[in-house]
Amino acid sequence: MPFYHKLGKIPPKRHTQFKKPNGDFYYEQLFGTIGFDGMSTNSYHEQRPTQVKDIIKQYSVAPKIAKVNNMQSYRLHGFKTKPENDYLESRKIVLTNSDCHIILAAPKESTKDYFYKNTDADELIFIHKGTGKLRTHLGNLDFKYGDYLLIPRGVIYKLDFDTEDNRLFIVESRRPIYTPKRYRNWFGQLLEHSPFCERDLRQPQELETYNESGEFLIKIKKQGDIFDMVYASHPFDVVGYDGYNYPYAFSIHDFEPITGRVHQPPPVHQTFETDAFVVCSFVPRLYDYHPLAVPAPYNHSNIDSDEVLYYVDGDFMSRNDIAAGHISLHPAGIPHGPHPGAMERSIGKVKTDELAVMVDTFKPLQVTEEAMKIADEDYYKSWLSLS
Repeated sequence: MPFYHKLGKIPPKRHTQFKKPNGDFYYEQLFGTIGFDGMSTNSYHEQRPTQVKDIIKQYSVAPKIAKVNNMQSYRLHGFKTKPENDYLESRKIVLTNSDCHIILAAPKESTKDYFYKNTDADELIFIHKGTGKLRTHLGNLDFKYGDYLLIPRGVIYKLDFDTEDNRLFIVESRRPIYTPKRYRNWFGQLLEHSPFCERDLRQPQELETYNESGEFLIKIKKQGDIFDMVYASHPFDVVGYDGYNYPYAFSIHDFEPITGRVHQPPPVHQTFETDAFVVCSFVPRLYDYHPLAVPAPYNHSNIDSDEVLYYVDGDFMSRNDIAAGHISLHPAGIPHGPHPGAMERSIGKVKTDELAVMVDTFKPLQVTEEAMKIADEDYYKSWLSLS
């Protein structure tokens, strides 16, 4: 989980008067989670953050389901997802359950005419292609290839892209997203055996503050609908805040792999967790060093979870015919493992340069119509013998 962060101007004690140089008041807002029990931030605003002028429209962005109960392994060609000019229109939900959406997006343009807020879900955005700046009411973060952007629910944000060539892998989580608890001590500090530490987490350091009145469009997502709401003050009017609830960035290139004499199980690659799914990072690493080691993973049964692998770069040694942007779905209830020949090819290899993001969900995933547009429906046959 993030650690305490302070940015901008704040009073010496919370819930006390905080005045501007001219004697007017700043307006305090507690920005919290899980009632008053979870992570929170106290922010201070130029104007009251409650001024709704108009609700223009409400429309559904809920996914259309193609397969409700799925037992078939799929490969999805992620880079076949059509680029769209608008950021929100570019977001295509390909896999879903009641806990999360797994989304592909190829936005060509920055968000210019509106602000966006997801009230239902934390968003974990993995940057596969593109550079730019995440702009939020709690500060800005530059991003580039390989970055995870963790945007807690309720954060108002925009994405500015440097070019039109952008590819994003997004996980929307209805449960709060944390760092793995087994890598934290009872104080919340990341431990010595953790594959990353607090130095690797990038906090906002740049705060945009506007004291403007007018009409500001915020697109707010709630229960599968978008509400177009007009606010009377600029959403980026925070002069300062402190707390634990804010967006941050972490690069997959800063994940330090854990290796061993024999093949290590997927949990050693864990990067984020919820109580409904985990996210793992597969990065370049040395292979196992037992003299009889088999670097390729052993066959295993997904009895309790669906496994989704998003292939980012390099040669993923356990698969045949896999390229950047591909997604594999291995559903719960049936075994899977290396493709034919992959185990044999791995023996004697010293290292791998693979890069991938894995999402393991504890509830079955439904396959959407958007997924079927880019699906290889014969993928499930790819474990048949080559001979």
